[in-house]
Amino acid sequence: MQLLMICKISPDPSLLKRGKKRRNGPLDYAKSLFLFFLFLIWAAGSYAQQEYVSPIDAHKFIGMEKTVCGTVANATYAVRTKGRPTFLNLDQPYPTQIFTVLIWGSDRNKFQNPPETFFRRKRICVTGIIEDFRGKPEIIVRSPDQIIVKPQ
Repeated sequence: MQLLMICKISPDPSLLKRGKKRRNGPLDYAKSLFLFFLFLIWAAGSYAQQEYVSPIDAHKFIGMEKTVCGTVANATYAVRTKGRPTFLNLDQPYPTQIFTVLIWGSDRNKFQNPPETFFRRKRICVTGIIEDFRGKPEIIVRSPDQIIVKPQ
């Protein structure tokens, strides 16, 4: 024979005392949800800040998509070179460059202003896959939205 126990579920008596409120109402739920999303936004912002890489450290991330930030030390449009590349060297000028942003001639028309003049001496952040070219890290930019100008 099986014994069945029937229990009456009631709220905790200590919560029913005068001055104490039960914490499961819609307002408490909304507060909890708001705090949770606030935490997520904070965590995402902290994570995004950690994803910036300095030009000197970019070689550690070959093959990975990262955002590299630095100041354009020199910029050159090699109009007579095959592919008509534009080179933006961050933090150190050519020939001692430590990181290069490469824009092929076929992508220059996507930019409103010539990249070699518009970005010169500006602090920029460029996002893309870091590649190795002859021992130096670079990102090939195919779209203007890969480059953001930062305040000095």
